[in-house]
Amino acid sequence: MMTIEDIKKIIPHRYPFLLVDRVVEKTENSIKAYKNVTVNEEFFNGHFPGQPIMPGVLQVEALAQAGAILLMTEKVDDPAHSLMVFTGINNCKFRRQVVPGDQLILEVELGNMRRNFVTMKGKATVDGQICCELEASAALVEKTSE
Repeated sequence: MMTIEDIKKIIPHRYPFLLVDRVVEKTENSIKAYKNVTVNEEFFNGHFPGQPIMPGVLQVEALAQAGAILLMTEKVDDPAHSLMVFTGINNCKFRRQVVPGDQLILEVELGNMRRNFVTMKGKATVDGQICCELEASAALVEKTSE
């Protein structure tokens, strides 16, 4: 549904911090996207040599980026002038390691939205097994000039 080039038009993240490769499903309040995890990722150089594991915080960031794509495309009138930033992360749990060769499936549902604040629930899976799940809140802020 959305390629990497489409995604780059919506959120400001770039290599090596762009963690969504493709959006495969999207409704007004939910999104399903994925990140192909390859051995060439920069973070694997130090996390951990000889036993590469995707850091949990980057799984959380991938979910945030998927949520930002959803929010910007469905709820924001002028995404070119807005930025989504986390205001809270709750009930975050890690259940499975993510390693090179995995395809990390990212699913996010938007919750309540009041003015410029939104809640969301997200889960990241590999082969149907939950790797990371969380509840989060975020705010839309005005993007400063580039």
